[in-house]
Amino acid sequence: MAISEQRLPTHLFLAKLGKTVLRPGGKEATNRILEACQLHKGSQVLEVATNMGTTAIHIAKTYKAKVIGIDINKDAVQKANDNIIHENIQHLVQIQQGNATQLPFEDASFDVVINEAMLTMLPQEMKEQALSEYMRVLKPGGILATHDLVIKAVNEENVLEEIQALRDVIIVKAQPLTKQHWQTLFENVGFQQIDAQTGELHLISLVGLVRDEGLDGLAHMIENARKKPEDEKYFLEIIEHFDMARQHFGHITVVAKKQG
Repeated sequence: MAISEQRLPTHLFLAKLGKTVLRPGGKEATNRILEACQLHKGSQVLEVATNMGTTAIHIAKTYKAKVIGIDINKDAVQKANDNIIHENIQHLVQIQQGNATQLPFEDASFDVVINEAMLTMLPQEMKEQALSEYMRVLKPGGILATHDLVIKAVNEENVLEEIQALRDVIIVKAQPLTKQHWQTLFENVGFQQIDAQTGELHLISLVGLVRDEGLDGLAHMIENARKKPEDEKYFLEIIEHFDMARQHFGHITVVAKKQG
């Protein structure tokens, strides 16, 4: 499927339509990793790739933890900060522009690092660089929690074709890994007590959309997509592709510790 280079990457396009949860396993997977992070009042949390700040705001409001978020996209940072002001939670959440492979923080600054739906988008070397940075800024005994795409079928001859098809649709050079390869990546960087769990791909499924956005949220997305023929066409292409992609891809959450 040929996709115009004029189009936004899928996550930015869906955000434009009003989607608030932009992760492969949806809220269910996000809640799974948050519960594993042992968050509490006073926790120092770094969220990498905050996008609109949805998770950072949720952490602050739910756990009263202090959250610093970074995102490489300046428009996402602005939107996140607008959302923080709207929620009147500036005393607990700060979002700034930054790069996951060169974090602007001192060693051992955070109890928890959270990163969702980003490592998949990086080539292998940059995945390792980002994980090494997370290791560096975590305190001894600190927890890293991630949430990404996983390849289900290792031996299928067409898996490379499916990865390319995924890239064509989301307009990002995604490089998902198998569960074993994700685990090995974390081990090679030095993380311990690695707990990797996999599940279905819910990003754009009907069940996932209703669960994450609610019926009103889904109706709002559809209404926005229908405002422009090209947006409606792109939205339908995304739905069609992700329906097929669920045969080959799922989501994976990884929770791991830095040696204490």
